[in-house]
Amino acid sequence: MLRMFIAAVVCLTPLAAAAAPCPGNPDALGTERVMIVDAASTPEVGRKQFPQTLPLADKELVLTFDDGPWPTTTPKVLAALKHECVKATFFLVGRNVAAHPALARRELADGHSIGNHTYSHPLLNHLKLAKAEAEIARGFAADNLALYGLHDSTPVTPFFRFPGFASDPALLDWLKARGIVVFGADVWASDWNPMTPGFELKRLMRRIAKVGHGIVLLHDTKAETARMLPAFLRALKKDGYRIVHVVPATNPAGARPLTN
Repeated sequence: MLRMFIAAVVCLTPLAAAAAPCPGNPDALGTERVMIVDAASTPEVGRKQFPQTLPLADKELVLTFDDGPWPTTTPKVLAALKHECVKATFFLVGRNVAAHPALARRELADGHSIGNHTYSHPLLNHLKLAKAEAEIARGFAADNLALYGLHDSTPVTPFFRFPGFASDPALLDWLKARGIVVFGADVWASDWNPMTPGFELKRLMRRIAKVGHGIVLLHDTKAETARMLPAFLRALKKDGYRIVHVVPATNPAGARPLTN
């Protein structure tokens, strides 16, 4: 009976799937697992902005990039991620998506998650509520059109990040009511400031070691970050960090990605 009980427990316990081999890079960092994120359970995440973050284990990180796509830097970021078989989340600025739709579609084709970062990157807490809501909706509409050919502002991936973390209680309620997860961050390299890639790498690794796990914020529009990223991914591997890819709980019917 004891053997039968143990066997039953083993069968009911989900086993961690081994990471798929990374073509051309057997020592790649890789993506450890996928986490489904929805507004019902985690409407607001990131300890730099909110009281809670994603339910991550020690040394688990979610990589996120803001402000793109940008033609001189985003391809380098995508190449570095692909070489290490790492999946990230890109929070796109709508006007950049409208200007560079093929690059946004490449992000999606590479398996990354797409969130929104408004249409034109204003500080939303400086706007009247109706104008701020329209700015967010216009950003999602730009993403939907470029990525899926949809003339609709209902987000296919309901992930959003406030520019400058400039949130507002009324806007947070508005986003939650629409099932949109608001991402803050747990750690960043302050790459909006000028610095060398080497300095950025050391600062970021030091900050990650301090928090232990969480959401990492970078900008794929920054040349220093694009140059730093390959060394950063190797350093994460060396120090035993693991990458978690966040995806939405649902995908609306009819949302078929366009191809380039």
